[in-house]
Amino acid sequence: AFFWLVSLLLSSLIWFIAVKASDPRDESLQKGLLIFGVMFSVLLQEAFRFLYYKLLRKAIEGLVALSEDGCSPISIQQMAYVAGVGFGLMSGAFSMINLLADTLGPGTVGIHGDSQLYFLTSAFMTMVLIFLHTFWGILFFHGCEHRRWWEVVAVVVMHLAVSGSTFCNPLYVGSLVPSYLLMAAAATWAYVLSGGSAQNLWRFLLCKS
Repeated sequence: AFFWLVSLLLSSLIWFIAVKASDPRDESLQKGLLIFGVMFSVLLQEAFRFLYYKLLRKAIEGLVALSEDGCSPISIQQMAYVAGVGFGLMSGAFSMINLLADTLGPGTVGIHGDSQLYFLTSAFMTMVLIFLHTFWGILFFHGCEHRRWWEVVAVVVMHLAVSGSTFCNPLYVGSLVPSYLLMAAAATWAYVLSGGSAQNLWRFLLCKS
């Protein structure tokens, strides 16, 4: 969570400087800066995810050196899951805080022809991002651990695609549907990389040991 907050702080600083140094009356320029800000923020988040992986790798080496049996009490998969949850929860918390602050007024969304589903779709988008960050953490750490860099690139591309799809709003179908499809694909991929199988899933659904 701390690493995600630091990435948000740095991206916000760059965004603040860019906006102050540009002409606020130039709508095309402001839109371009918005797109740049979103893409830069995504890349910065993934860079800090990599830095967090390197830090945890050093921590595991320290735990192995101190343990009696030469094994770490925490696996890299467990750390990847926790790191993904931390990124997702902080991302979701900040998204909803901004939305809830807007609901305090003045005015109500939907009065002037805007979509009245704005808050509902925002909640669904926040939920999918929390899940995606969890799955991305597993995929990203697995790619770094096994030097399968194409998995790391795939996580970055998916993150950019989901963030870029929000520019389709207020056509919410254009952002929600692709995001949930990517979530299903990322969930399946992370499940397989974590050692899951169709047989295990079937046993789980049937409550068999």
